Amino acid sequence: MHITRHLPVWLALATTLAGPVAAQEGPLRLTLDEAIARAEQNSLRVAELQARVDVAAAVEAGREAASRPALAFLGGYTRTNHVDEYTLPLQPFNPLYPDVPDNYRTRADLQWPIYTAGRQEALGRAAGAEREAAGFDVATARLDARLEAARAFWALVTATQTEAVVQRALDTLDSHLRDLRSRLDQGLIPPNDVLSAEAQRSHQQVLAIEARNLRQVAKADLRRVIGEDGGRDVEAAGVSDAAGPAPATATVEAARSQRPERRALTSRVEGAKQRELAAAAGAKPQISVTGGYDYARPNPHIFPRADDWNYSWDASVNLSWSLWDGGRRRAEQAEASANTRALTARSADFDRQLAFEVEQRRLDLDSSIAAIAATEDGVRAAQEAQRVVGERFTAGVATNTDVLDAQTDLLQAELDRTRAIASAHLAMARLERALGRQ
Repeated sequence: MHITRHLPVWLALATTLAGPVAAQEGPLRLTLDEAIARAEQNSLRVAELQARVDVAAAVEAGREAASRPALAFLGGYTRTNHVDEYTLPLQPFNPLYPDVPDNYRTRADLQWPIYTAGRQEALGRAAGAEREAAGFDVATARLDARLEAARAFWALVTATQTEAVVQRALDTLDSHLRDLRSRLDQGLIPPNDVLSAEAQRSHQQVLAIEARNLRQVAKADLRRVIGEDGGRDVEAAGVSDAAGPAPATATVEAARSQRPERRALTSRVEGAKQRELAAAAGAKPQISVTGGYDYARPNPHIFPRADDWNYSWDASVNLSWSLWDGGRRRAEQAEASANTRALTARSADFDRQLAFEVEQRRLDLDSSIAAIAATEDGVRAAQEAQRVVGERFTAGVATNTDVLDAQTDLLQAELDRTRAIASAHLAMARLERALGRQ
């Protein structure tokens, strides 16, 4: 009884203690492939376009169903005013037209367009082409999500490594500053050397704060791209500090066959042509079959009219041929033809832009890979220069300004290498996007 009475208190205490534990969940470490997979899975743009694929598939199903028989059941009740019954003189007790104010009617109705001059078939093919194009739109959105994930991932890698480089430079500068203060206390150097080093450290501290802020912004951007709405910390994993991408082969022909945007344009051009055929089919005769089964009280097909339930049926073949419609069909056909020409021109323009884009991305990748080798040489040279200047400063033949300059050069060289590696990986991702590779 005592435990039961205090159970809510224990539960509240347990919830309070469990909160910080849940909040201390470790960071989400993602490789590039994992970030890309999450971006594709959680992309709202992909979800929207996938829904449009379902819309296009429903439209296609509706177009196909329009060429099939349609069966409907009809029913109704009608109340009419009273009328004088009409009887024959020789049959006064058997009215030829009785007074029946309550009218009940049921009908099973059949409609079947058996010949539409290819209009329904063309509309069905046009809807199928639009469904295929919508599917290629989804593939395009997935490629965009992959590129966006790669961009955000390498931005985080660059920001993280930049912060690490700046922090290493700051630690080295702190060590140098301690050495300078010790020398100042011994009277070996003037005070301005220490003041110069402190000013340089303040500048490095500002760079460290900016780098830390850029890393937090890059993390927020990556969380947005991968759909991590809970605010959990993310980190880039599986990245080598000096690893650049390998050169890739790029051909315009491969891009033209793989890019989903071009395949979507091809499908839409085909759909526009089919709509043009459907519009032209409106000038040809249309044949349909109709029929029905009536069960009514009174049944208007039964003579003489009687207040009884009776059945009847009918079947007919109907021909319709629009000889003149005021120019509506011609305008519809002209619209479809103009739309076909517009899509064809857009496809040709896409091919022209695609050739330029592939060449541009390939050149960007080649220059980025070459820049990595150049920046690595620069880092090695800056490291050796810093070592030599440090030894000369220890020997008393180099100034503090020389040491600070060497440190700044090394910092800039390491930052250049970090940015070059990330730029090369991003250039590779952009080339893959230009080629349409999944």
